[in-house]
Amino acid sequence: MEKIKLTIDNIEVEVDKGTTIYKAAKQIGIDIPVLCYMNLEHLNIENRPGGCRICVVEVEGRRNLAPSCSTECTPGMVVKTHTIRVLNARKTVLELILSDHPSSCLTCSSSGQCDLQDLAQRLGIREIHAVENAMVSTYRKDCSPALNRDMDKCIMCRKCETVCNDVQTVGALSAVNRGFMSVVATAFEQDLVDSTCTFCGQCVAVCPTGALTPFDDTNKIIRALSDPSKTVIVQTAPAVRAALGEEFGLPAGTLVTGKMVAALRTLGFDKVFDTDFAADLTIMEEGTELLSRLSRFLEGDKSVKLPLLTSCCPAWVNFFECFYPDMLDIPSTARSPQQMFGAIAKTYLADQMKVKREDLVVVSVMPCLAKKFECEREEFAVEGNPDVDFSISTRELAGLIKAANINFNNLPEEDYDNPMGESTGASVIFGVTGGVIEAACRTAYELFTGKKLEKIDFEELRGIEGIRSATIDFDGTPINIGIAHTLGNARKLLDGIRAGMYNFHAIEIMACPGGCIGGAGQPLHHGDSNILKARYEAIYREDANKPIRKSHENPYIVKLYEEFLGEPMSEKAHHLLHTCYFCKEKH
Repeated sequence: MEKIKLTIDNIEVEVDKGTTIYKAAKQIGIDIPVLCYMNLEHLNIENRPGGCRICVVEVEGRRNLAPSCSTECTPGMVVKTHTIRVLNARKTVLELILSDHPSSCLTCSSSGQCDLQDLAQRLGIREIHAVENAMVSTYRKDCSPALNRDMDKCIMCRKCETVCNDVQTVGALSAVNRGFMSVVATAFEQDLVDSTCTFCGQCVAVCPTGALTPFDDTNKIIRALSDPSKTVIVQTAPAVRAALGEEFGLPAGTLVTGKMVAALRTLGFDKVFDTDFAADLTIMEEGTELLSRLSRFLEGDKSVKLPLLTSCCPAWVNFFECFYPDMLDIPSTARSPQQMFGAIAKTYLADQMKVKREDLVVVSVMPCLAKKFECEREEFAVEGNPDVDFSISTRELAGLIKAANINFNNLPEEDYDNPMGESTGASVIFGVTGGVIEAACRTAYELFTGKKLEKIDFEELRGIEGIRSATIDFDGTPINIGIAHTLGNARKLLDGIRAGMYNFHAIEIMACPGGCIGGAGQPLHHGDSNILKARYEAIYREDANKPIRKSHENPYIVKLYEEFLGEPMSEKAHHLLHTCYFCKEKH
């Protein structure tokens, strides 16, 4: 790579050709403020439109100021990043942006985590001089079961558009209008629920203001906890334990399972359970379904639909219902662990606890925003009573703990309640890309071959590449596996299946980068790949330390089938634990 030299703030620096001024300055420790710039290192996606002009700098020999995030370095370039002219320009630009922005910081859900607010503080904005020049926009607010959109707060950084179109290839968001009326909106000004939105929430994770926020049910949960007629139980997803600690100052990748359980009991939940139990249950159902299809296929049945696609991720389910309605018979019919838990809780567990279904409130803590939408799907309710009443994110749980004045870091380590608190290492790895299919292989191998699996870790299924493939040897029978994370990569795989390019028997897909560890409800990582790596390693660390690491060896799962379900894929199991899919193609 060709090298060039330039001077930034009287410091000589050597960089690769094509490097922007912003990156060159960062290389030598000079911090240039940015607003619309975004670098998602783990996805090789960079948003650098140079639109907001907050990052402007002076370049010797150039009359106008240059946006450092989109201006490439040239040999001998002399750059000044903090002259009076630059500072005045940044303040003026920011005042213009603020002049068209709602002054609702006290009640905004993004207050304290708002890049615009932080920048106003950094640049010392105490009053806005340009209000009289602004044509203040007034857009309608758009609510959905998963996320809210307030376009008055949109500053046209277009980060959400980048992740929606370039990473997820969903195309639900695009820029409309010009000047003060410009905004990122849905096509044809549709509501989110009528658009192609999958509710993955990755747009929320990158929004620098409160234009895109999660739909928040925490107040309803507080009311349920204070209602003596209700029994309120909670389940926690595997990825939450690897990230929740970040909200309390702990290093990324710190496992806080025991403290999280203690915090939930302190908040007043009657029982604290583990979604991992339901993940083990998912393996029993999904794995049995895979083996059934494989056996028929190997016997020569050409009508068998392969590859089987995993169905744990609700954003992924929304995606294929919207974009691939011709392939609805390929995904597994197994519900997600969240919904399997709800179905068992409001039948088997409710009977054991002697609680009426309508008096049992099931809450889930998820790394995902699409789980909120999943709770609202009509097929996951009985006579209008949902299997899972409320789903909150990791960040929302942290907010509840802080509001209750609980000293999280000083809490003791506590265990989950049983029977739905016992889990295996196989269920823990549901939180990372490749984990679901690895968990399935641990069980499917033994059921298919009748032999004990000696090497439990399927290293060939692990990794962070966007699309991966591996062949697993089931005692002489090769099983071809495909894996993808992010919906953009999912689209590539499905298009390949349509075109007959692949010969996979099973494919795992997760909508979020890295899987659930990178979910939009997790503590914000701002594209820092080191944070995702730390969470990833924590999940596998917990798996390795589990005394039982195969789903079919979970004693409470065995007992559930003996006492209640009968056997995997039985009529009762199919009724409670499986679902169907619907064509939601948008025209």
